Amino acid sequence: EILERTLVNLGSHPNLSSVIFVSLGCEPSDVPRIAELTARSGKRVEMLVIQKDGGTLRTVERGGRLAREMVSAAQRVTREHCPLSQLTFGAECGGSDATSGLAANPAIGNAFDRLLNEGGSGIFSETQEFIGAEHLLAARAASPATGERIMRMVAACEQRFLDKGVDMRGANPARGNIEGGLTTIEEKSLGAIAKGGTHPIDGVVEYGERPAGKGLFIVNGMGMDTENLTCLAAAGSNVLFFSTGRGTPVGFSFVPVIKVTGNPGTYEHMADNIDVLVDLGKSGSLAASGRQLFETALEVASGRSTSAELLHQSTYNGICVTGP
Repeated sequence: EILERTLVNLGSHPNLSSVIFVSLGCEPSDVPRIAELTARSGKRVEMLVIQKDGGTLRTVERGGRLAREMVSAAQRVTREHCPLSQLTFGAECGGSDATSGLAANPAIGNAFDRLLNEGGSGIFSETQEFIGAEHLLAARAASPATGERIMRMVAACEQRFLDKGVDMRGANPARGNIEGGLTTIEEKSLGAIAKGGTHPIDGVVEYGERPAGKGLFIVNGMGMDTENLTCLAAAGSNVLFFSTGRGTPVGFSFVPVIKVTGNPGTYEHMADNIDVLVDLGKSGSLAASGRQLFETALEVASGRSTSAELLHQSTYNGICVTGP
């Protein structure tokens, strides 16, 4: 079920003009059903079956021909002006250090607020990194039911780790986080939730699901970068912010990833991987840095390439099928 809904919502994503599903032919997943559900989005959907199409070479040949047809059709599409209310931001953090919670994540949260003020939507996740700060998220819930769901979601996440003999409050922050200046899981969590801004939280969806309406939403997802980017994309994010204090080359196949750091050293040392440095000393305020990120995201949504796109860094987009 998780795999099916994730693939359907990825395939139905507005950033994609058409989709090719590749099936072996005897896997447990019902690929024809996945393709059929995806086609309901109105886009062209094709399916390749390796066993039916005659092996690898013939499948690649047929897939290449279909892809060329799809690219040709996509190139004939004309850009149109769209209201900001049709845009959705997603946010993820990885390789966090002390500057993540002080600069990069709050600036991303400010960019979220700006889009939500215009009627757009925002999505963030990483359930295990809410531990110790879940009560603050619940207090922002737009309804008591959503607040209760946030508390239950985080408690269930922590219990799953405990059932496996892992105490997240003792195992987190990770070694790299500690080397970057983070001291406790609560400090890390306070920084992690900052990227969700200040608006009321309108709802929670499960991994692979997409919110039914507009607003600010949490996805019950993993703390691992690649799997979490996947659920943010499946939830409908058109542009992704990725904050990193330590630095990372992560990208996504069809959703542009804007790499943000609050660490000047990382920005200088990994200049080809980072798009924006949030330097509160130079910008003068969190609002100014948030406006910079907001404007950058609009440029990216309009066609500007991110560092990950320029470097063709499309990290393997893993799907979590066991729950966060």
